[in-house]
Amino acid sequence: MLIAHFVAAAIAPLLVRQWGRNAFLALAVVPGASTVWALFQVPAVLRGETLSSSMPWAPEFSLRLGLYLDGLSLVMTLIAAGVGALILVYCARYFDDSEAGLGRFAGVFVAFAGAMLGLVLADDLIQLFVYWELTTVFSYLLIGHSTELKESRRSAMTALTVTTFGGLTMLVGMVVLGQAAGTYVISEIVASPPSGTAVNVALVLVMVGAMSKSALLPFSLWLPAAMRAPTPVSGYLHAAAMVKAGVYLVARLTPAFHDAVVWQYTALFFGTLTMVLAGWKALRQFDLKLVLAYGTISQLGFLITLLGAGTRAGALAGISMLVAHSLFKAPLFLVTGVIDHGTGTRDLRELSGLRTSMPGSFWTAIVASASMAGLPPTLGFAAKELAFGAFAHGDGVDTAVLVGITSGSVLTVAYTLRFLWGAFSDKQDVSPTPVHSPGPLFQAPAMVMAGLGLLGGLLSSLLDPLLAVYADTVPATPGKEEKHLALWHGLELPLLLSAVCVVGGLAMFGLRHQIVWAGTRTALPDPNRVYRRMLAWLENLALQVTGGTQRGSLPIYLGTILVALVIAAGWWMVSGRIWNGDYPRLRLWDSPVQIIPALIVIVTALFTLYVRRRLFAVVLVGTSGYGIATLFYVMGAPDIALTQFLVETVSLVVFVLVLRRFPPRFSAPALRGRRVWNLALGLATGVVVSSMTWYALAGRREPSISEGYPAAAKEAGGENIVSVLLLDIRAWDTMGEISVLAAAAAGVASLLFVRRRAQPRKAPGGVMALSVTQPPEPDVGQDKADLGGVRIAPQNMHLKPRWQHSWLPGADALPTERRSVIFEVVSRFLFPVVMVISVYLLLTGHGSVGGGFAGGIVAGLAFTVRYLAGGRFELYASAWIQPGALIGAGLAVATGTALGGAVFGTNVLAGGHAYIDLWILGTAHVTVSMIFDIGVYLLVIGLILDILRSLGARIDEQIERDAAPGAAEDRSEAPGVSEEVIS
Repeated sequence: MLIAHFVAAAIAPLLVRQWGRNAFLALAVVPGASTVWALFQVPAVLRGETLSSSMPWAPEFSLRLGLYLDGLSLVMTLIAAGVGALILVYCARYFDDSEAGLGRFAGVFVAFAGAMLGLVLADDLIQLFVYWELTTVFSYLLIGHSTELKESRRSAMTALTVTTFGGLTMLVGMVVLGQAAGTYVISEIVASPPSGTAVNVALVLVMVGAMSKSALLPFSLWLPAAMRAPTPVSGYLHAAAMVKAGVYLVARLTPAFHDAVVWQYTALFFGTLTMVLAGWKALRQFDLKLVLAYGTISQLGFLITLLGAGTRAGALAGISMLVAHSLFKAPLFLVTGVIDHGTGTRDLRELSGLRTSMPGSFWTAIVASASMAGLPPTLGFAAKELAFGAFAHGDGVDTAVLVGITSGSVLTVAYTLRFLWGAFSDKQDVSPTPVHSPGPLFQAPAMVMAGLGLLGGLLSSLLDPLLAVYADTVPATPGKEEKHLALWHGLELPLLLSAVCVVGGLAMFGLRHQIVWAGTRTALPDPNRVYRRMLAWLENLALQVTGGTQRGSLPIYLGTILVALVIAAGWWMVSGRIWNGDYPRLRLWDSPVQIIPALIVIVTALFTLYVRRRLFAVVLVGTSGYGIATLFYVMGAPDIALTQFLVETVSLVVFVLVLRRFPPRFSAPALRGRRVWNLALGLATGVVVSSMTWYALAGRREPSISEGYPAAAKEAGGENIVSVLLLDIRAWDTMGEISVLAAAAAGVASLLFVRRRAQPRKAPGGVMALSVTQPPEPDVGQDKADLGGVRIAPQNMHLKPRWQHSWLPGADALPTERRSVIFEVVSRFLFPVVMVISVYLLLTGHGSVGGGFAGGIVAGLAFTVRYLAGGRFELYASAWIQPGALIGAGLAVATGTALGGAVFGTNVLAGGHAYIDLWILGTAHVTVSMIFDIGVYLLVIGLILDILRSLGARIDEQIERDAAPGAAEDRSEAPGVSEEVIS
């Protein structure tokens, strides 16, 4: 079920490209099917059964990948999947086919739904945290969907900052809680909860995370700002899904820590305070979405209060209100979207007459609003009756909470009436608002949810057994009669309080103008202003600390690290604290052949100190690296030697490309002043590191773990120990390393592509910035966006290679003096040969020298040669696939292979091999790690292409632009690199 969501998210852009906005209808099938599956589990849950599935994740850290379905997670699954499916149907009419980024939005939306389902089904604290952060990242992308709007980006960043802060705080609490309990399995922690001071601290940290996610004070500022998002995002994330994650976490842990005072009182205090203050704030809003946003914050405080109270009555009221809230708040957001879509405004001061012009939306809003206000016969009324009863006839704390939630409920009725009046009433001083009539499919999702809220109230007695499954996990209050979910409990205090809320709400609504007037004069500090000031203070502090500790000099940074290493490790050696035991006899060499590469390394390293030209220094450093590679080969490590040779070659190319933007010589004072110091520090570091290696070998008391590598390689079906080590034994490390490579590619590109890639760069005069070396042709049209994102290739150039008069199609854009026919011919003939070699290295890496990393570098060097021969246009012609797509495909293949074991019931990154008969071609030996290596291969090619497009083609464009007339005015736009960095 979870995998289906992420698969659907991956193909969503393709579906949108093919079917337009109607693709949302197909995507709705996935959460719809999850809803149907959850409904089929209801009988088992009613019988008290639970469904669970788990597998080892990191056993040495007591971590497992576990899924757990009980009464609470079943209810949350129905909400997250059911509401998600309906809102996807709503999206099919909310958006136009021409909406920018619609495919991306669809994919992220479905992925968010999958992450939310994973969160409510997770049975491991760390696994829950992973899904928690996934919802944070996906919500950031959804809130910032309109990337061209500054306010949209700012709102997304605010939500990301606040919820990430809470998430990281929560992670610390989860680790402390898991360590105290001796397990991270949530069901085991709930069954046998730990106690003590550390646990209390952990509970406070976890509560901070829940409060930030559910927008409770003082973290509530991000939710109103997130109303910049499209209405489907508000209807799903901010009514039924994301904001419910914190509520779910409180509900999940309350059965275990119901008697923890710090947990209970924190929930009661901040929940009640949020309910009242946010309700008051909602009364003074003019944007319909903001009225609902502050109302949502108020209701979230209500939910945290009920579910954190630690009583069965509070738990039953809380989960009932949880369902009711999803069924009335989501349709109200959708109705607001229909109004905005049909009228072009959400300002209640500009809306008039929609009661008659939009009758479907009006009656939907009436039903949903009745549930929000707690009016019979809706589910909201039945849940609120239980809420009042949970705190009635209690002690002083219960009485204070009862007063708070009653006051908050009065405000709820008032802002509900304000919403209905503002959206649909006929206003005397406002002319009737022109309306574009919405279609039936556009209004149907909101009608269905509002109708379910009404039906839930009428059939509340039938819902009680399902909701009571969770409530029964929390102990009942001794001596207090436990109520059930029903529309009628008799003439009791809760019914009286409901009447008080309605009357009080009507009175406050009648005084709405006076309330707005009073609110503007007694307003509390603006949370957004406080947040901005805090960020500004932190940024200034960071600048001061960074300015005092980091001077922008890589030599100083590296020197500081090496000095610390020499002092710390050297002190232990000089003091004699590790001079114990028998040490291996020192040998200067095993073979005289080793002397030659060793001398090359030493001599080139010393000469580097004395050269004045940057290019010479780079060549000497590269030669030193080649000497190390030769030494590896001589010592019997051909796989490592090959990789070192290839990496040094790529590094040389990168350095040479970057050096085009620097002066050819180093500054003389810097070299004279540092030469002796660099030499002394280098010698000291070499002595210390060599001594540490010697001591490490001498201190070994047990057989080396490497003695078991040959047998492990045989078991994995490989002959190359290095490849088996990287792809099987330590595959997790490789997974992390390729992720770092992907991040590095994005970082390199972001340094140079400072503008949005999909937009062409303009010259100072407003003309498209074409290559100045391109032959002037009258029929050159508007620039065509290359697949890396920069519009610098003309339309009349063939980006895909084909046989024609020129050996390299992209070389035609180069001036004659920069072309070399021999180089072009050689590179054209060598390209397919080198690509075949790269594939050979990929396929044979598990049995001999090679592998995906080496093969990917070889393929990248093939593209490098074509770029050097034919220029940047030739790079686009030969590598027409987007580098980001290759990097993403590589990560996807590697991740999919890693998770394959989990899908088929074994372990994550589980290995395996098989022999496949290929008829006349013989027998092929296929391993799981080979598929993983294909992902590495694709990612490395994408990385090198991204570097070539960033440090190669992009700098080419900058150099050409600087050489053009009027370049001095535009030169400030080119991103520069500090000379100190390279020196």
